[in-house]
Amino acid sequence: MDFSAALPTFVVTLREGFEASLVVGIVLACLKKVEQTQLNRWVYQGIGGGIVASILVGFLLGGILQGVNTYQSPYTPIIKECLATLFGIIAVMMLSWMLIWMTQQGKHLKAEVEQGIQSALIEKNGAGKGIFLLVFIAVVREGFETVLFIIAKFENSWKIPSLGATLGLTTAAILGFLLFKLGVKINIRLFFKVMGIFLLLVVGGLVLGVLKHLNLVVMFLAQLDPSFSQWCFLSGDSCILGPLVWDGSTILPDKTFPGIILKALFGYRQNLYLVQLIVYLVFLLTVGTLYFKSLSPSSPQKFLEKAS
Repeated sequence: MDFSAALPTFVVTLREGFEASLVVGIVLACLKKVEQTQLNRWVYQGIGGGIVASILVGFLLGGILQGVNTYQSPYTPIIKECLATLFGIIAVMMLSWMLIWMTQQGKHLKAEVEQGIQSALIEKNGAGKGIFLLVFIAVVREGFETVLFIIAKFENSWKIPSLGATLGLTTAAILGFLLFKLGVKINIRLFFKVMGIFLLLVVGGLVLGVLKHLNLVVMFLAQLDPSFSQWCFLSGDSCILGPLVWDGSTILPDKTFPGIILKALFGYRQNLYLVQLIVYLVFLLTVGTLYFKSLSPSSPQKFLEKAS
């Protein structure tokens, strides 16, 4: 069993889950500060509701893919690859946007959460529901991104990626507990910076996967209708991917260690084509530049100082 497939989902869920843990921790700390701890149950209900909603979305999207796999039709392979391409593009866009947005908004997180709590407490009868909604949105937002990533990486089995997601979420919850309950000092700025770099590379690997699925779409279309063959740059497996620029099948194969780890984490391919290389580099340059520009020299731990 290939457990390397759990690594990328572990990285994604650890980072996304820790973001949600920060929101939950700040909410609980603020409720304690204003002596409204009776509303804590709404926080836990929001966590549970967000997790359940994310899982339901995962089952829905996974069910669609499995339904397509079982449907007998000449167009089944095309539909499957089109869905994989679509889910992959959405996952790349959402994770890239959240990587940059969260880095920019991190220093305002405490103020935004406190404002949301104050707005909820103004409505005395609806305070609990307001707290629930605040936490639910935070959890389901991160959960939806994780589900999309798992679906985008879905190939033969969802069990191993789901295991990685479970471990990532568990680790994120433990970090949140250590930070808010036990007062353990965690360098949040360094954590998000390192995890952000890992996430950037993981999403870059997802970009290579999207191109692979798109290439298969065109190849299957060309097999059904020869008129689509004009879309291919080259004959053979590369089709829209252009000429082969790297063949590591004998030097660094992607089905054995350490190539399998590089493939799982960073999308390494033992066969890399010109279009894949260009798009990958463009992605890293554009999104990577925006990410590093969004990094603030001030430590985001400041938004936690008054919450404890």
